[in-house]
Amino acid sequence: MDHKLSTSLTCLGLTLGGTVIAQEVPTSTEEDHVEQALSLPTLIVSGQETANVRPVTTYESPVSNLEFNPRIDFQSRNMAEAQGDVTIRGGIFENTGFRVGSATLIDPQTGHYSAELPIAPEMLTAPEVLVAGDNALYGFNSTVGTISYGWSQIQDGGSATLGGGDHDLNFQRLHHAVTGTFANAEDWSWGAEVETSRSESDGTIQYGDHNFDRTTGRVQLVGPNSQTDFFAGYQSKFFGWPGMYTATPTNQESESLKTRLFSINHQQNYGTKSYWGLSSYYRRNNDYFVLRRSNPSYYNATHETKSGAVALAGKHELNEAFAINHSVQLTADSIDSKAKFKGNPTAALEEGHFTSRSYIKVSVLPEYRLPLEENEALSFRAGASFDDTNRDSSEVSPIADITWEQTNTNGQSEKLYLSYAQATQVSGYGAIGGSEDSGTFRSNHDLDREISQNLELGIALNRSGWSFEGALFYRWDDDLVDWTYSENDTSARSAKGVDIETFGIELIASKRWNTVEAIASYTFLDKDEDYGDDSIDASFYALNYAKHRITLGAIWTPCESVQVRIDNEWRSQEDNDLRGSDNEALFTHIGVSVYPPQIDGLELFLAVDNAWDDDYEEVPGTPGRSDQVSCGATYRW
Repeated sequence: MDHKLSTSLTCLGLTLGGTVIAQEVPTSTEEDHVEQALSLPTLIVSGQETANVRPVTTYESPVSNLEFNPRIDFQSRNMAEAQGDVTIRGGIFENTGFRVGSATLIDPQTGHYSAELPIAPEMLTAPEVLVAGDNALYGFNSTVGTISYGWSQIQDGGSATLGGGDHDLNFQRLHHAVTGTFANAEDWSWGAEVETSRSESDGTIQYGDHNFDRTTGRVQLVGPNSQTDFFAGYQSKFFGWPGMYTATPTNQESESLKTRLFSINHQQNYGTKSYWGLSSYYRRNNDYFVLRRSNPSYYNATHETKSGAVALAGKHELNEAFAINHSVQLTADSIDSKAKFKGNPTAALEEGHFTSRSYIKVSVLPEYRLPLEENEALSFRAGASFDDTNRDSSEVSPIADITWEQTNTNGQSEKLYLSYAQATQVSGYGAIGGSEDSGTFRSNHDLDREISQNLELGIALNRSGWSFEGALFYRWDDDLVDWTYSENDTSARSAKGVDIETFGIELIASKRWNTVEAIASYTFLDKDEDYGDDSIDASFYALNYAKHRITLGAIWTPCESVQVRIDNEWRSQEDNDLRGSDNEALFTHIGVSVYPPQIDGLELFLAVDNAWDDDYEEVPGTPGRSDQVSCGATYRW
């Protein structure tokens, strides 16, 4: 790569020598590819909704920095990459799906592990948050929202990262990719990439240590109208955190996870605006939980879950006015669970009615587009989804929305929409498979299918240099699964069904100046709950939500050789009897990158997480993380 093609602007005696690996499809010419590779990270253009993309405490994963995403509320134990509970619009982590390609990956044991995706970030597009009708259409066993990723197009090059920080943090990472064309078919190309990463530290608090390893690989075929990906990934993680699940910090709880993922994905475009995607995957997750690491035999549990799926999703345009949106997914899973208390076998997640299950979901959403004046149109979508399993009842869910949209030739646009959607899901084995009357975590074998109804009114404005999105929504959740606490039985956490009505406001704005890009958001939530049980005194998850939440992210590029990134989150949490910290918190994540001219491709970085050392308990009763500082270098070629 000829770096002389880059602009030679200087700042403080430095020139841009580093490159940034983009996650978007490469351009058709080598010159355009070079210019893209030499560009610094952006906030708005790339689809990224946080300023920082690199974590402080370990190597980057798909969930890194989702904490500051304005559409997502994130609760972590240890760091985000250790265990991150991703929630959307006041739901809980069990109500959030992770979709890669056309398939939603599930962990049948618990939503705590849904975000365990052993995939290098370069291999994925920027995440898209699906809610309302889009979640009802494309989501699978996720009633509130879905984090959706696509498979990126492989680009030549690679990178090596070496870094460390306080609390004995050290991390390393290596990534390399190659591409080529076929001699007899120049419109076809191939690509291959591999990545390996590792990280370890003593943690920001006692018993908050971690040790991670990840290895991934992918082979890709790209045609004129298609892309096919073959992927394999493995991740091994150990991490500890006091009071991780029990809200008893004297317990030095630890978790060991081993996740294997194999996936095949094909994307095909045809016609003018028609496309389909076919995905399949196999995922195996092994979990070893220890309640007291100083005495592992006191209580420990091992679980192995297996899940696999085939999914097809796309859009078929009949003509300029009519189209059919469609999605179908077939999934099967199983669990093998063992637990011991003081060395003796005790209740495991095989106490329930079954240890394997199959699922099917079919969604069909016809679309009618009515042109109005020039560059103006009304769109109507109305259809339904069908959910069924061999272990529970089935459900037909309606989906409908109407959208007015106007797009001008200069790129300015306005959109108004009104949506109603229903979505359903069934409980994981952690909630329905264990003992109902003994142990620390007590299941409920009679939990019904969860049903969520969402009514939403929204607006979106895009102008030159700025954008705004706003939404009002009201959601009815019936039989939502929650884990609860009772003062009459302080040692147990019980799975209960709850009916909740949630009212929410979501406001997001972005603005770009000459050297600064910024995105800000405000969300409001209010809940009215009914457990039908007077003995419940507190909720670990369903009622652990921010009544008010503000985020602010900014990227400042004073010159082409220096970039400063900052993410902020302020929240005012609803009262919870289990929480030992204040209900208000302010988190700040700062990153600085410098690209020295002496070595082309070199980036030097410094990052600070939780800059104000806020001790807020993201999960009630579970200690919050302390501040973390790291620095390092990345060399790209």
